[in-house]
Amino acid sequence: MRKLTYYVATTLDGFIAGPDGADPTGPQGFWPITEDYVQHLVAEYPETLPVQARQALSVTAEGTHFDTVLEGRRSYEIGLAAGITDAYPHLRHVVFSRTMTESPDPAVELVADDPVATVRELKQQDGKGIWLVGGAELAGALYSEIDTLILKVGPLTIGEGIPLFSRKAVFDPCTWTLADHTVLKSGAVFLTYTRAPAVNRKWISSAE
Repeated sequence: MRKLTYYVATTLDGFIAGPDGADPTGPQGFWPITEDYVQHLVAEYPETLPVQARQALSVTAEGTHFDTVLEGRRSYEIGLAAGITDAYPHLRHVVFSRTMTESPDPAVELVADDPVATVRELKQQDGKGIWLVGGAELAGALYSEIDTLILKVGPLTIGEGIPLFSRKAVFDPCTWTLADHTVLKSGAVFLTYTRAPAVNRKWISSAE
């Protein structure tokens, strides 16, 4: 069965974007784009680079992790505002929205159905992994369906902004197992976690 991976950049204090929700890696962004950070992305996750970055870096590698990318409307509209209707033409691109009635790009699939049901259906299909690019609202809706977390932790804090998961996410403590990690000289850290099996919480009540 295919796995859903939330692969996302986050600050040390757990934010994926500033309060305005704009792209933190954009021209007015705050994200530190260092040479070793870019090199790691190109070497390990080339399929997660948007089309403009792939063209600028002459990246043609197909990648080994994902062949499908999911994002919410607000995340997708960041690209639209920059004139990009499909940031990932090399992947199957699915956008969840209940308000957009027509896709701006024939290659981008609009889905108005329940994200959980859609992801469960996608997991049953053949292919590589499924990448959840964001944003926080969609990540919150798919909280229970995320099998792997890959956090690109930047060496910075911002104090306030958009969190990893929206505040609407259901309270459901989960344990994650550290499966891999890469520390870059620039200070960025790539952390890969897999969802651990549900634990028996009887000891909590017995200790009360």
